[in-house]
Amino acid sequence: MTTFSFDIVGFDLDGTFLDTIGDLSAAVNHTLAEAGREPLTIEQVKPMVGAGAKVMLERTLAATGGCTEEEFRRLYKLLLGYYEAHIAVESRPFPGAVAAVEALRAMGVKTAIVTNKFEGLAEKLLGELGLRDRFDTLIGGDTMGKGFAKPHRAPIDEMIRRLGGGRAAFVGDSIYDVMAAKNAGVPSIAVSFGFLLQPVEELGADRIIDHYDSLIPTLEGMSV
Repeated sequence: MTTFSFDIVGFDLDGTFLDTIGDLSAAVNHTLAEAGREPLTIEQVKPMVGAGAKVMLERTLAATGGCTEEEFRRLYKLLLGYYEAHIAVESRPFPGAVAAVEALRAMGVKTAIVTNKFEGLAEKLLGELGLRDRFDTLIGGDTMGKGFAKPHRAPIDEMIRRLGGGRAAFVGDSIYDVMAAKNAGVPSIAVSFGFLLQPVEELGADRIIDHYDSLIPTLEGMSV
């Protein structure tokens, strides 16, 4: 008989549950245009995602010539304003993601989003896509305060606390996700289709999946 011992399964957002690269790239290129710079391709933007909008912009500007602190502040406000206004134009769940979450919830498992995106933006994005109610809680990069975003363990600990404790697993696509899980003593699953900074095998996750159809069987295999 197959057993399932997880009470909570958490998910990163960008590059894990949602494919947001189209909207993120549009915001980046709008900002670059305002700065008089050439646009970047989606493949160039992908590895810049994962540590929040500020780091994404820092990486973008460094790759296109750098800028002063004053110019950065101006461009950062432009980036956030444009992204918030166009947050769900192209963003969609990865294939099988919603079905996997619904299956977990049908099994009595609590689900969460733990992201380095600002909490307000994550709420808005999931709300516009009609998906916020699939998750019992949402923790953003600013929820726990400055310095406590992933890879810090605090967001994972808070996820578990909010959802009543129990055995948890975390699904992500970056080193920030895997390290946050490891720091919190939680098993990690990496998705091979995310916005990878490096080969997925180098993340050090406990398991890797290539499609959400494999998530529950993989978790079952870890339920010992």
